[in-house]
Amino acid sequence: MRHRSLLILTSVLTTGALTLTACGSRDEGNKGGASGKTTTVVIGVDAPLSGDLSAIGLGIKNSADLAAKTANKNKEVPGVTFQVKPLDDVANPSTGGQNATSLVGQKDVLGVVGPLNSSVAQSMQKTFASANLVQISPANTAPELTQGAKYATKKERQFKTYFRTATTDALQGPYAAQYAYNTLKLKTVYSVDDKKTYGAGLARTFRQEFTKLGGKVIATDHINPDDRDFGAIATKIKNSKADFVYYGGEYPAGAPLSKQIKDAGAKIPVIGGDALQSADYVKLAGKNAEGDFATSVGAPPEKLDTAKKFIASYKAGGYKEPYETYGALTYDATWAIIEAVKAVVNDNNGKLPADARAKITEATQKVSFDGVTGQVSFDEYGDTTNRTLTVYQVKNGTHVPVKTGELEN
Repeated sequence: MRHRSLLILTSVLTTGALTLTACGSRDEGNKGGASGKTTTVVIGVDAPLSGDLSAIGLGIKNSADLAAKTANKNKEVPGVTFQVKPLDDVANPSTGGQNATSLVGQKDVLGVVGPLNSSVAQSMQKTFASANLVQISPANTAPELTQGAKYATKKERQFKTYFRTATTDALQGPYAAQYAYNTLKLKTVYSVDDKKTYGAGLARTFRQEFTKLGGKVIATDHINPDDRDFGAIATKIKNSKADFVYYGGEYPAGAPLSKQIKDAGAKIPVIGGDALQSADYVKLAGKNAEGDFATSVGAPPEKLDTAKKFIASYKAGGYKEPYETYGALTYDATWAIIEAVKAVVNDNNGKLPADARAKITEATQKVSFDGVTGQVSFDEYGDTTNRTLTVYQVKNGTHVPVKTGELEN
């Protein structure tokens, strides 16, 4: 599964939850592994743990927790005990910024996993960069977070501390467009987005590719993601006679939008991105979700041999919530930090150096291992080198994968 140090993982992943041991402080641990004292390394986790997107956020928190517990059980880094510190950003950029400041101020925090929302990440990146604190998101897909606002014409690394295990919307939007036009043979689209960083950017890359392929964008419209009454726009969509709707946004608004489009009489599919690929989308849209599509980053974990132990261990761990869309990507993001800590400790005679944060950031850039989602490594921008995407369709109340692959050139 993973390289030599990770082979032990296959035999312990089904042991379930592990109670973290009480450890000395980081300073105590740095006085020497030979003394038998251990160092606590805290990995912060930022995600929406309450509110509309909490179903996904709790899956992120639990999956990071599982990775830390597995590393401790394996004694993955001798002399180091990993502990997860989850913070709730309620999908709000301002709260995310406050969480970033809080995590930076805690000296034992040597890495951060998250956030879910690209808009939240924008409020955190500079704070982490100023403290040399590595951040790996399992879910952010806005291209500008790594490649800059002019990524389409000139890519430029934004923050050396920022990485992600999710591929970007520069690929996801066009992948959906190719599937809609080439596979489903849909030729006209009504484009809707929520005006947020993720949703607007995703819809834009979709429209660009769809038009390039020969499709026609009948209209481009926007909604307030906090609204739940979309009757007016649903009527406009029905009257447009579009073959389908492309929605750039998240499931709390996307699901009622889909429901109301069908209720208005437009029996056409809604296609969206990874933020629609949630069980809660189906719960909220009900039977009107049937036939809708969502692209998602990575291959379906249930279809990967590399993910079998993760799935079994998550179940055995007793977590109340499902790992959801980003669980496997979160596990790999957390494990990338663990791998970086291991490399730094090995290079410093078995203990953390005084400049551990900076060294861990440097080591993260060089990380490469066989993870739950496949090969885990990062390119020169901090983006994942795994560019696999999947199209899901709602069938009998469940998101079922119908195509997995990479964007066609």
